[in-house]
Parts: sequence; structure tokens; C-alpha cells
Amino acid sequence: MLEEVRRSFPQWAGKLGQDHFIDMAVLGQISETSLTRDVAFAMEKDGLPNSFVPGRNLLFFTFAAAVAWRREIRNLVGGMCETDFSGYPDCRDNTVKALQVALNLGMDRSFVLHTPLMWLDKAETWSLAKELGGTTLVDLILEHTHTCYDSVRGPKNDWGYGCGKCPACALRKRGFEAYREGRSSL
Repeated sequence: MLEEVRRSFPQWAGKLGQDHFIDMAVLGQISETSLTRDVAFAMEKDGLPNSFVPGRNLLFFTFAAAVAWRREIRNLVGGMCETDFSGYPDCRDNTVKALQVALNLGMDRSFVLHTPLMWLDKAETWSLAKELGGTTLVDLILEHTHTCYDSVRGPKNDWGYGCGKCPACALRKRGFEAYREGRSSL
């Protein structure tokens, strides 16, 4: 997707930098969730969905900070959202703030963790994408991303890819429909 973004938005190309892929399959070795195992989505006794991968966003930011440290990058961006989240503790604003402090102390750097979607609902997130890159960016997101607790990629729906039945797909669908109907505050 990065190459398509560079082609579609040449004005952003210089800011995007080089891709760096890290195999995060290790998460499946340390967690037994519906995102890492072939297990049906369900709510757990503690109120969390069984799609919660403990510490996933903490690990993502930690790995990103390790790459950023080497590249002398200060700003890290995450797409977590407390407004529409599924109860995941690592999607909370306070968690991200605490992690920023820990990363800065542990790596002796001044990282800034940005979460531009933190207080937006899904309709507002789609509106922000359109504001930033028009229908071209919205179409790229629809084609190259999916949010599905069952990890289903196809078939493509109006709102993108996914099983269409799990809570993540239902949330994305509702948000996309609200965005298309102009029910976004952005």
C-alpha cells in the first residue's frame, strides 16, 4: 500500500520514509485469542472480548520506537481509538501516555506518541481520510485494509473487507455508512 500512497500522493512521498517490516507472529505464540488462534469471537468473563491480544499496541509502539531510535525519528503515530474501541486496555489514552513516558525513560529519547484517531468515531475517521486525501485515500483504505475479528479478508463490501458479522466489521460498516450519509461531525 505504501507504494500506492506514494504514487497517488507524491507530495507526501518525501515524508513517508522507508518501510520496515517486523514479523509480529510471536504474538500468536504468547496469546490465545480469536485474533491469534482459530477460535470463534466471544466475550470473556472479565468483560474483554477474546480478540484482545494482551499488550499488542504496547509492543507495536515499542518496536516502532526501537526502529525510530536508530533512525533518529522522534514522532510515532498509532491508530488506536478510545471512542470506538472494544474495551482493549492498550487502546486507552492513559495507556499511550504512560507508554510514552516509559519509552522516553527506557531509551533516553524524547519520543512523542501521536494518536490522531483517539477521540474520533469511525465516521469521523473516514471523514478525516477524505479531508486529508479525498476519495483516492478513502479508496486506498477500502482496498488495502480490513478490520475483522475473524481475520477474513474477502469478499469486498461497500465498507471494505471482512466477515461482515463480527463486532469489528459491524462497527466499521456502521461508521462507513454514517460517513457516506454525512453523519460525521468533521
